[in-house]
Amino acid sequence: MLDVAMIERGLEKTGKSKGGLAAAMGVRPGAVSEILGGERLVKASEIIPIMQYLELNLAPIMGRVGAGAVIEPDFEQVPPEGLGDIALPFPIMEETVAFEIVGDSMLPKYESGDVIVVYKDQRHPLSSFYGEEAVVRLKTGERYLKTIERGKSPSVVNLVSFNAKPIVGVKLDWVGEICLSMPKGQLERLRAKSARPRKKGR
Repeated sequence: MLDVAMIERGLEKTGKSKGGLAAAMGVRPGAVSEILGGERLVKASEIIPIMQYLELNLAPIMGRVGAGAVIEPDFEQVPPEGLGDIALPFPIMEETVAFEIVGDSMLPKYESGDVIVVYKDQRHPLSSFYGEEAVVRLKTGERYLKTIERGKSPSVVNLVSFNAKPIVGVKLDWVGEICLSMPKGQLERLRAKSARPRKKGR
């Protein structure tokens, strides 16, 4: 779940030091070098401190994605760092971004207010996504959460919903492969838990 590559990526991305990580873990400074060198394994009790210190569980929220509602081409207006972060209860293996779902065309699987986390870069050709749900950005800029179906030609697709008319014959600029989805109820519980003050030890 947490490997050396993830730790190295976290150190590089955040610019934090191995010494700072060791302090967060509550171990001697040399222990981090031993982990990175394969001489020592990460203990179960160290996963959460590593994850939180290196922000390995954060995915930037890059805006909204339409599931029925039309999200206009505002992608370029979003700051590079996103509109905020969603803190997940586990580390993420690769670069991801998150979107809040707006609309009800993908009910009952996805509700308005849910957050969906996708891989930032499109990792596979368009044809490999036929029949799958994904976050897509059209050439015209609109974003949707839809099932991608083959179009009349290789350059176009049809976007299908569970309970709305399909969007036929559109060209895609990007496909966001779904990593995971977070129901809004679960998100609210996670946020309430993180906001709750910790009890001081006696």
